[in-house]
Amino acid sequence: MEFSLSTLTDFYELTMAQTYFDAKKSDMIAYFDLFYRRNPYDGGYAIMGGLDEIIDFVKNFHFNEKDIEALRKTGSFSEAFLDYLSKIHFSGDIYAIEDGTPIFPNEPIITVKAPIIEAQLIETAILTCFNHATLVSSVTRRIINEADGVPVMEFGARRARGIAWSLEASKYSYIAGCVGTSNVLAGLKYNIPMLGTMAHSMGEAFDDEY
Repeated sequence: MEFSLSTLTDFYELTMAQTYFDAKKSDMIAYFDLFYRRNPYDGGYAIMGGLDEIIDFVKNFHFNEKDIEALRKTGSFSEAFLDYLSKIHFSGDIYAIEDGTPIFPNEPIITVKAPIIEAQLIETAILTCFNHATLVSSVTRRIINEADGVPVMEFGARRARGIAWSLEASKYSYIAGCVGTSNVLAGLKYNIPMLGTMAHSMGEAFDDEY
């Protein structure tokens, strides 16, 4: 059994959750707003991204037996709280701007309404999903704007920070306006047109360029 993705949270989110639990505030409804302060690279706006991953995360939010046992070994949490975590699922509501939509600083982009422990524990993952995808979408849109009508193809898998990020980069570049991707896995998974040219190695494998 692997650790669940629900453990993608900062440790202090869990210690705060224990505090809420001890104070009998588990059922208190909280509102969390996600916003950002400056557009990437001082652009005029950003492009929303990451909602797909956020939805998938909250739909599958739970702690499995391996998670609970590992948290028990830290010695930081009571048995009553660990029992509470073993049964937790996200039961709140999330309001969000659609992927691909222009967004602006200092305004709510995602609002989470949920019991405070649930809202607290998903905060880190939501920020992770939003920040990377929105950066990719926003930078891609700037490139497309500069291309001024010339079709732009996404070709970034070999420069991505890992396999999962390469898929995200391809998807959110396409959402932002690229005409296709070189990434075959992303093309197959997300139904994105697959495009490509050729490498220098192919040219060198023959006696002449023709």
